[in-house]
Amino acid sequence: MREAAFVKQNKEKWIAFEKAINLNSQISPDQLANGYIQLTNDLAYAQTYYADSKTLLYLNSLASQAHQKIYKNKKEHRNRVIDFWKTEFPLFFKQYHPTLGIAFLIFALATAIGSISTHYDDSFVRLILGDAYVNETLNNIAKGDPTAIYKGGSEIGSFLGITINNIRVAFLAFAFGVITSIGTIYILFSNGVMLGAFITFFHTQQVFFEANKQIWLHGTIEISVIVIAGCAGLIMGNSILFPKTFSRRVSFMKGAKDGLKVVVSTIPFFIIAGFIEGFITRYSNMSTWLAFTIIGASLLLIIHYYMIYPILLNQKHERQEKSLHRA
Repeated sequence: MREAAFVKQNKEKWIAFEKAINLNSQISPDQLANGYIQLTNDLAYAQTYYADSKTLLYLNSLASQAHQKIYKNKKEHRNRVIDFWKTEFPLFFKQYHPTLGIAFLIFALATAIGSISTHYDDSFVRLILGDAYVNETLNNIAKGDPTAIYKGGSEIGSFLGITINNIRVAFLAFAFGVITSIGTIYILFSNGVMLGAFITFFHTQQVFFEANKQIWLHGTIEISVIVIAGCAGLIMGNSILFPKTFSRRVSFMKGAKDGLKVVVSTIPFFIIAGFIEGFITRYSNMSTWLAFTIIGASLLLIIHYYMIYPILLNQKHERQEKSLHRA
């Protein structure tokens, strides 16, 4: 590529990045890091093909400024952890809403397959959930308590065991992205089929409403966050398959970092789901209105934090940046 074409292709990106640094605008750490990575890629290209050019001098100077801004010593805010969930993560996550949508569609398709298979084949649920679980649940249904399996063990023991297991599943969905998106798709698909078989099994036993009223108390957050963890795995997997303008190594490092942020964001929600399952789900005599209030509040919490709040926060951030530039 001729130097003039190279400059024309990237000039607007460089100028925008330079303005963000010089104006000291409220550029997020991720935006700064992403801009710096792209800049160093362009710098390496210029060093190879345009040695001793003005373009190389300009990129060297800009990279030096960006490096100082990223690595300068500064005190961490005392509320760094709170700021991560309150501001940093929502601002960052909006860019991955399409990936979250893909993860949801994969999971929904798998759930439908599990449901249809169980409806037309009585043996399918045993293949997916195992004979021991199915037999125990059938005995509980015969006794008039379909969800009695959630009442076993102590409340604290159940809470800790369930929370740890759910976090393990989330990190597994993320980690499988290291073998490209196919690994995460497998985790999403297998869990979706299991959910479809599980729910439809209760339908075939004519206890669909009674069972689901209890199951979705904790399942609303638990299943939603498994899908979000699947999104994290797809982020890392896609970074390997589709590096875009980055080298595959740099793209993978960025994807792994971004995916890990998404997984870490789910931990408080898994703790909430574990608490509900350990301390609340066991009360099968709970009134219907209270059960659906908890289910509805759980669903609204997930939708607001992962969908609505990031959009609103990004819009606010964009308005602030425009006002700073006008000033």
